[in-house]
Amino acid sequence: MEIDSVRIEIPKEANVIVGQSHFIKTVEDIHEALVGTVPGIKFGVGFCEASGACLVRSEGNDRKLKKHAEKAALEIACGHCFVLFIKEAFPINVMNALKNIPEICRIFCATANPLEVLTAETVQGRGIIGVIDGSKPKGIEKKKDIKWRKDLLRAIKYKL
Repeated sequence: MEIDSVRIEIPKEANVIVGQSHFIKTVEDIHEALVGTVPGIKFGVGFCEASGACLVRSEGNDRKLKKHAEKAALEIACGHCFVLFIKEAFPINVMNALKNIPEICRIFCATANPLEVLTAETVQGRGIIGVIDGSKPKGIEKKKDIKWRKDLLRAIKYKL
């Protein structure tokens, strides 16, 4: 078995969600879930088909995000994984809608941080074994850090 790391290029001002599914209709279901959840969301999704033609299937309403998603999915090259880039929304706005898609098995990450996808390859194929999302902690928050966190969440209207 070989283990590899695939660095994902995240477009400026976008977030990425990486997950695993089990059916070719995933790309259409993600498309429907997103446009039905967040009006005005911009997105592109790439899905690695794990049987039959084994193609990267894609959907989206933003040409550049769709191309980024296709490229990232092809670079990861793991069966039944999907890569979803979004703009004009945050992952928190769409996570429940994605989790309610019956064929989605797992969400590995939702982030705007630097991202590496860890893969394992055997004679059968490749699979995602985890992700590295951002940087490691540099310490424990202090009072000023707690204040900054609470102020930020209220400034962006996620807390009252």
